[in-house]
Amino acid sequence: MSPRSGGGVYREVSWRHFIYGGAASCLAECGTFPLDTTKTRLQIQGQQPTHLVSSGVSPIRSNYSGMLDALVKIPREEGYLALYRGISPAILRQSVYGSLKFGAYYALKRLIPQEQIYSNVACAVVAGMASSALANPTDVLKVRMQAAAGPTSSHTTIFQAFRKIYKFEGVKGLWRRAGVIAGVELPVYDATKRYFIDQKILEDSFPNHLASSFVASLAAAIGSTPLDVIRTRMMSQKVHPRPGDSFGRSCAFPNSGDKEMLRPSHIYRGSWDCLMVTLRHEGVTALYRGFIPAWFRMGPWNVIFFTTYEQLLRLD
Repeated sequence: MSPRSGGGVYREVSWRHFIYGGAASCLAECGTFPLDTTKTRLQIQGQQPTHLVSSGVSPIRSNYSGMLDALVKIPREEGYLALYRGISPAILRQSVYGSLKFGAYYALKRLIPQEQIYSNVACAVVAGMASSALANPTDVLKVRMQAAAGPTSSHTTIFQAFRKIYKFEGVKGLWRRAGVIAGVELPVYDATKRYFIDQKILEDSFPNHLASSFVASLAAAIGSTPLDVIRTRMMSQKVHPRPGDSFGRSCAFPNSGDKEMLRPSHIYRGSWDCLMVTLRHEGVTALYRGFIPAWFRMGPWNVIFFTTYEQLLRLD
């Protein structure tokens, strides 16, 4: 029976997309989280806002030269568990974000009579915006915990992180974000998979899912890394830094010296200001800081997600 032929069948297909999307997202997140931590650390270093330069404060020090350097230094200086700092809000985020994003995307696609790449992108953007808005607090918690460095940071729980943000920044602090969304990954995966099938290159099978996942990963890394840099920097900045606070800016940018405590509470006024300041002082290449770990993470992440997701759909 066609998924459109009756309300009961339609509801069954819809909830499967939501449940399976969330389950596959959580599994993929656990398998690739250390690379996400290195990506976050690389993206927040090297920031040089105008008002800090004019005040005579030295630029924020870059602690890692690249992905491999971060993967070596983080466990050596903070312990191996530091690579998984923030995993709790990450799993909670994927339970909400992954379920809504992938479930809503495939549900919206079913409302369109004839599938096109442009309509798929539109569905992905709408689904991404809705899921990001709801899951944004958990994303802020994840980024803050990943950015925090030092021996005491590993003992901070998701509840302590939440209380600190709420105490010093209020509800708005949990929705500190870039306000942008990219709809690349899902449409590219669907288009690539369909192309392989139509051209009789690969059937709708595991090799097709694997190849399509890698293509989607590259497209997502190229299209979303600049937005991700802005998003990460916006989420990592604090309103009320406190000396010794594991979620203060001194820990988000370790080893930057005592002058760190003199920095203003805000680095950027908003997403556009963050973009302009980054381009002015760090150049276009700064928008692709963390690209390699992002791509290396998205590759396995998408492989785990899409192959798990496709196999779950075949269970019924």
